[in-house]
Amino acid sequence: MSLPVKTSSSLSNALVWILGSSVLYAGAVWMVQDRYYQLLFTLAPIWALVGVAWNIFSGYSGLMSFGHAAFFGVGAYSVALLMTFFGISPWFGLVFAGFAGALSGVLIGWPTFRLRGHYFALAMLAFPLALLYVFEWLGFQEVTLPMMRENPIAYMQFTDQRIYVLIALALLVAALLVNLKLARSRFGLSLLAIKQNEAAAMACGINPVPWKFAAIAISGAFTAMAGGLYAVVLLIVTPPTVFGMLSSAQALIVTLFGGIGTIAGPVLGAFVLIPLGEILHAELGHKFPGIQGVVFGAAIILVVLRAPEGIWPWLQSFKQKPISQEPAPLALDVRSFVRTHVTTKQAPRQIMSVKDVTVRYGGLYALRDVSFDVYQGEILGIIGPNGAGKTTLFNTLNGFVTPLTGQWSMNDQTLSGCQPFEVCRAGVGRTFQVVRTFSRMTVLDNVIIATFFAQANDQLSREMATLAVERVGLGPRLNSLASSLTTVELRLMELARALAPQPEILLLDEILAGLGTNETEHVLKVIEAIRQSGVTVVIIEHTMHAMVRLTDRMLVLNHGVVCAEGDPQMVTSNPLVIEAYLGKRWSARAQT
Repeated sequence: MSLPVKTSSSLSNALVWILGSSVLYAGAVWMVQDRYYQLLFTLAPIWALVGVAWNIFSGYSGLMSFGHAAFFGVGAYSVALLMTFFGISPWFGLVFAGFAGALSGVLIGWPTFRLRGHYFALAMLAFPLALLYVFEWLGFQEVTLPMMRENPIAYMQFTDQRIYVLIALALLVAALLVNLKLARSRFGLSLLAIKQNEAAAMACGINPVPWKFAAIAISGAFTAMAGGLYAVVLLIVTPPTVFGMLSSAQALIVTLFGGIGTIAGPVLGAFVLIPLGEILHAELGHKFPGIQGVVFGAAIILVVLRAPEGIWPWLQSFKQKPISQEPAPLALDVRSFVRTHVTTKQAPRQIMSVKDVTVRYGGLYALRDVSFDVYQGEILGIIGPNGAGKTTLFNTLNGFVTPLTGQWSMNDQTLSGCQPFEVCRAGVGRTFQVVRTFSRMTVLDNVIIATFFAQANDQLSREMATLAVERVGLGPRLNSLASSLTTVELRLMELARALAPQPEILLLDEILAGLGTNETEHVLKVIEAIRQSGVTVVIIEHTMHAMVRLTDRMLVLNHGVVCAEGDPQMVTSNPLVIEAYLGKRWSARAQT
């Protein structure tokens, strides 16, 4: 998935497929005379709409929702109660249902977004079950829409069942176009980044909360409109039918079957499973009660065994010939780095100040009263044995860890207590000890993510990302999937991502880990070129000879305490440093 310059041809092709398929479906249904099958083919696009809506939220964000029946039921009861008690036409009721679904999404998301994994899924499951009992307690066990025979069209009551197919298709087409627009936007890329690695997304300046709220609001709106139309078609609403487990399960199952995170997948899943399940229920339900559940269960087992990504991606795989990509040679053009500072004889300016930072986990101090300064244009190396607190220090400066005491600031702006995305937006880039990538995105998309907060224009974001990729020597791999990269290419891609929004400081956490000699040399040249462009670098590394050669100053941590600080030669000859790395016996030998 990428953020391309949206060409008219790609958009028009998608529109042709969506509109053409809808016309063909409507034409085929119009030839059906049996009222039961007309109803059946009306339900298929309604549940396809629910699947598309579910996919807009769960497919892109990765937050598995077992509770979309809450939105479906809110929409159904909104239309039914407005018409029953206030005489409001379903034409307006569907609009109200959309607003009610969006509001419900925001209200439900407020407490549940604090949860992760299966805790979120279970919390979402509780909402439709709670609403089921609430509506039964309120006395709405069965709400029947009144018949308006005087003016049936104004109240969406048609003698020809096939007209409902057209309305359902119109809503489905609208949802697909919205999904298509979102998939090609920052919205889709940001959500996919959050889905694949939320910590990395936050380190790129993305605040996940607004994107999640937007996704659940849009998803809730379309799901509620589907529920409202469902109530109009069936003319009766009961809590078990709209808030029950089957409603949530169908949204999940049709999307899993068709393909999560795809535009066509939920539609394919609904148009296959819903008619199949309903027909078997009508023909064999009296002999095999619950056969619909058997159909849905068998479909999921089939997909898990044969096409884990879903039927649509599986079908698409036959069209795509695998392309074997050999790792491209790394090439660094130092001239691509624009020098932004001029060396003078003036004292270097302090750019970051860390004062008395202490981090404790239970009774164990990971950092204790750590203080140091970082000066503009320098490369500061942080060394120390395993468990010394180096990565904890970066996580604290980056906003992932909240310290017990202490504070730090950058350019006189206090960053203590800021979230990772706020730290990034303040001008601090970050790579991780274990590379955090968005593996299903291309190299360019991985880097574009980091430019969103810095650049509102998509074309300029693309140019910034492309420049950053070329600066680290990955230009030939620009459109390769991140999952196909070698270790050094992954390190460089993450470095490009941190560099793309033009930060003032780069925090590099063991960027040389796992690299060979030639690869290390290339990365060292990239880091030096970055410094020459005016970016300050703070680097954690265990490769001592590289650190001595690269850094201007060194800071040594041992058991969470700063035990030495100074130029590389002085630090490496310090007995405390030798003792920290090699032990007291070697320290005694060094002194003799």
